[in-house]
Formats: sequence, C-alpha cells, structure tokens
Amino acid sequence: MLPAALALSGCVATPQPGATNASTPSQVMSAQASAATTSAPLETTQASNKAPVYWIGRSNEDTFLYREFRDVPEEENPVTRALRVMMSQKPLDPDFFTPWQNPKKLATSISGKNVITVDMSADAFNSNVDPAMAERAVQQLVYTATAAAASAGLIDSGQQIQVVVLVDGHTDYVAFNHVRLGAPTARTAGMVAPVWIIDPQEGTSVDDGAVKISGRSIDPGGELRWEILRIDGSITTTYLNGTVTASSGTGEPGAFSLSVNLGPGNYEVRVSQVEEGNPDKDLNVDTRGFTVK
Repeated sequence: MLPAALALSGCVATPQPGATNASTPSQVMSAQASAATTSAPLETTQASNKAPVYWIGRSNEDTFLYREFRDVPEEENPVTRALRVMMSQKPLDPDFFTPWQNPKKLATSISGKNVITVDMSADAFNSNVDPAMAERAVQQLVYTATAAAASAGLIDSGQQIQVVVLVDGHTDYVAFNHVRLGAPTARTAGMVAPVWIIDPQEGTSVDDGAVKISGRSIDPGGELRWEILRIDGSITTTYLNGTVTASSGTGEPGAFSLSVNLGPGNYEVRVSQVEEGNPDKDLNVDTRGFTVK
C-alpha cells in the first residue's frame, strides 16, 4: 500500500497535442447524455465482500458507465481489489467492456482529506482508443475507486472524494495518449447510464415466485418502460410489460423497483426511458439476462 501522505513526483511523460486533463474532461457526448447533470450517488457502506466495479457500455448512440458487484479476493485492500477486477476481468454483461489492461504493478492509498491515490505501471494503458473513450476510461477508474472506498466505509461520503492517478510513481502521464493524469479528479457528471438495472445482475439465478427488479434513472419522477422476455432456446417472446415511475424523493432520487411473478426458465428484463412526444421509441435501453430456478 502506498503511504498516506504521498509526495507527487515531476513530469515523466511528453504531453500530447490536444490532450485533456483528467480533472477537466471535455465530456464529448450527445445532447441526450449531456442533459445528465449529476453523477451517480456515492455508494453506501455494505457488509459484503462484493466490490462495486464500473464498466463502459453503449446505449443508443451514446456510451456510459454501468456498475456490477463482483466477488473479489481478500489479499489486497478494497480499492485495489475493485480496480484489479476492472483491469483484469471481463464484465458479466456482454454489453459492457473495458479498455484497461492488467498492470504488473497496482497500489492504492487514501489520505485524510478524502483523496484516493492510485499508482500503477504504464502497461495498464496498452489499448488504442479515441479521446472520448480515453476520458470515459479514466472516469471508469475514478468511479470504481470511489465506489469501492465508500462501499468499504473507508472515506467520508459527506465530502467530495477525488482520485489522483500516478503512473510508476509520477504525475503528468498521458493516459491512452489522450488524457493527462496527476491532478485530483472527481466523478464527472453525465458519465453514468441514464437507465441502469441494478438487480438482478447479468447471469444470476433467482428463486421462482416474486422476482424483484430494481435500478436507477437519471430522471427522477420520469416514466420508464419495462419488459420481461422469456427465452426458450432460440425463441424469445414478450412475457410481461408495463411502466414504472422513478422516485422523485430525496432519499434515492431516480430509483425504481417492481416485482413480477416468474416461473422457472430463462428471462431478459429490458428497461428504457420514454421519449417525450414519441412514446413508441425506447431511449437508453438497459438489459439483464437471468435465470429463475
């Protein structure tokens, strides 16, 4: 683990023309995505060895961050464990992906000022991505690190949390040849998915009977369309459908949940926003496949 009071070293990377700073990304995204003005609520402390890990996924014409809870080994601290999964494993959901590579060296520490320091080797960036994807990848790391620290109760969730990324102990590395690292960086608004199914997770099995489906929307009070598809071999049919309203309360703004009675079989749940003035079009669809035992 890195020391809590880590002195930042000088520049070791040649700045690339047009490189953005991690702390002030350009946020290249569509008007629909830029309408999101908040980041995902910070995770709460949980008594579980599952780590919150963010991935990148596409929805309509946009690209967003989505979260999964993953089983992690206990050899390293919670933040390092979550980042190791993000960099070395594949998402459960085949709709998600990550441009990160598993680094030979990875260590993290947290200062008393709610600053998480991540130090890794340069081989983590061995992927060829465009500037917009590079910015999302850096935010993927920021979201995962802050989520893991909050979930483990290691930080004060009432204060802003920032992440400093070092490469081989130094600042100013240009990640993926597009994003300059080193400055304290917080979660950027508008990066998380507009619609996001939390439970069930992709590929999980649940008991037959009442199956609870929950998630989050960036539009508190907005209407969402949901659909349950039953999958029998190569045949997929609509089993149930309806609408649900995302919460507009102060506790969990944008949260939604519903319960459906399902017998044994394979299913997919789809949740989407309803476009104003065009109710037949589904916006920002999220899907999860699961099995009922």
